[in-house]
Amino acid sequence: MRVLQVSITNRMDCNPEMPDSRKYIASWLAVVCFAVFTMIVVGGVTRLTDSGLSMVEWRPIMGILPPTNADEWQRTFDAYKQYPEYQKLNRHMDLDGFKTIFYWEYVHRLLGRLIGVIYFVPFLLFWLLGKIERPMLPKLMIGLFLGGMQGLMGWYMVKSGLVDMPRVSHYRLAAHLLLAMTILAYLFWLLLGLLETRRASTVPLSFKALVYGFSACLVIQLTWGGFTAGSHAGLGYNTFPRMNDQWIADAVFAMQPWWLNLFESNATVQFVHRWVGALVVLLVVALWVQAMAGLSRQLKIASSFVLIATLVQFGIGVATLLYFVPIGIASLHQAWACVVLVGTVYLVYCIAAPAHIKGQKVAVR
Repeated sequence: MRVLQVSITNRMDCNPEMPDSRKYIASWLAVVCFAVFTMIVVGGVTRLTDSGLSMVEWRPIMGILPPTNADEWQRTFDAYKQYPEYQKLNRHMDLDGFKTIFYWEYVHRLLGRLIGVIYFVPFLLFWLLGKIERPMLPKLMIGLFLGGMQGLMGWYMVKSGLVDMPRVSHYRLAAHLLLAMTILAYLFWLLLGLLETRRASTVPLSFKALVYGFSACLVIQLTWGGFTAGSHAGLGYNTFPRMNDQWIADAVFAMQPWWLNLFESNATVQFVHRWVGALVVLLVVALWVQAMAGLSRQLKIASSFVLIATLVQFGIGVATLLYFVPIGIASLHQAWACVVLVGTVYLVYCIAAPAHIKGQKVAVR
């Protein structure tokens, strides 16, 4: 008698018989993920301290070392004086003040170069030694490509603040931030695969819909978070839940056509960031309730983590607004966004069918 059955192999968190080469590559990717996370945090501090336009030249190789003597410092400061940020905002700044903002941007760029080395050198060695499995090679090359694009995007962002206005484009800043988070999410996904992380064998479609809906809203929230940061929209309407004494401030719909407000109006950008954040909270509560109502222990744990991380992030965001965007709390807000992102990637990974199983519906015996 022929019996039709679905055959899906589930693995626990990490296969104890994993080859050493896989363990080494997994450890390497974990280090790169942490380095990217650190880069995002330092990038946030660089933005909050208005340090991002202090280095007016892009020298990927020669720019590794900072100025080392008084003449070099003065030459670097003089170059900064030729651009709008000094001429329109910082004419009062002396050399010591310039050094403060210079070092934040310098550390940010140095970290970028360091991540490039941490990624490229081990990747090349693993490749030459034949330690990278064939299906993994193109995936790791995509990671290398994304890293290179991030460096170019960073300079493209900085250039927007060196022309007329001493402020980078909030569109370019959001793109720079989203690309960094995309790299973090992508590498973490590869890491989960290398560790042979268990996936849920059966997941209700309603739960999948909630998870994917939550993930989509999270991407929108991160995008408008980048717009909020780049346009300094958090420096207005520092009350919650109302915008001063209104639920919807008059300025939210001041521009014509109406859709321009979504991208160009600081009031609208902040309004969207506020209430998409609230929607994200509602969705994560809904998916957590469903997970706790009878899904697997793995999905209960993953959903609980994402719920707690999201609630904490929402609270940090409100505090950032109420306290007029202090550097410490605002930096924590950006850092914790990475925690929410990583937790969401893990949850999506748990409910997604492995690539080799898609299309393999039945086995006959």
